Amino acid sequence: MSSEALELMEKAKTSERMWVVFSGHSELKILHFLKKGFRHCFVVLNDGKNWITFDPLSHHTEIVVQKLPFSFDLIGWLTAKDYKILPANPNYKRTKPAPLMLFTCVEAVKRVLGIHDRYIITPYQLYKFLKQNNQIKKEN
Repeated sequence: MSSEALELMEKAKTSERMWVVFSGHSELKILHFLKKGFRHCFVVLNDGKNWITFDPLSHHTEIVVQKLPFSFDLIGWLTAKDYKILPANPNYKRTKPAPLMLFTCVEAVKRVLGIHDRYIITPYQLYKFLKQNNQIKKEN
């Protein structure tokens, strides 16, 4: 492994590099029963050079390296667009498989974060869980 890769890995361990983004937007009418502002969620990552989005949609999952300058404040931009955003600290210490659940945006984000709680099924429940269980460093 190159020294640059090792340096990036070390930086990622010591600084915020992952955020969960909560949105009130949904084109699926079936999701309109969910709490306003919490109808969808996705993950934004920063690897030290690039902004990457992991967006589990109903018809496919988008994983995109965003063509943005590293200096662009993507988190600030999303916050200005009324998204709720929480920095996240993934927990990869578990070795047991996650419980079998329907594939939803919440379940996909839980897998990215290493959360195995089967009772978290809505974006708002995930938001509350992250805040209550110290999965965040600070709220944006």
